[in-house]
Amino acid sequence: MLTAGSLIRKRPRSQGGGRLIMWYLKVLWHHDFPEDPVELFSEIGDDRYEVRKVEIYRDGRLEWADESRCTPAIGLGEVPVPPLEEIAQLDEFTPSLISAYDFEQVWRAARGQQH
Repeated sequence: MLTAGSLIRKRPRSQGGGRLIMWYLKVLWHHDFPEDPVELFSEIGDDRYEVRKVEIYRDGRLEWADESRCTPAIGLGEVPVPPLEEIAQLDEFTPSLISAYDFEQVWRAARGQQH
């Protein structure tokens, strides 16, 4: 069962003091494009910008990005993440909040796959 405590996590800010409250999003992307991901996982700060991200592709490949790493295949969003309700209004997306633990499991799997 998800609780408010499992959906957010306080994390030190890298600059400026204070703490950054994180929340976690999983989005299923319903499409037929083999070159695009089908699952997107994001760690999102209280400013609504992505801090870390994992994308999973149909072939099982995982790509990841964070504030210090991006690739031609994946990068963090350049605009704030829209509210969950706004994402849910689009037929091709099924968004859901996930726990910090669930995000960390996907993050570790993606990082473990790097060469």
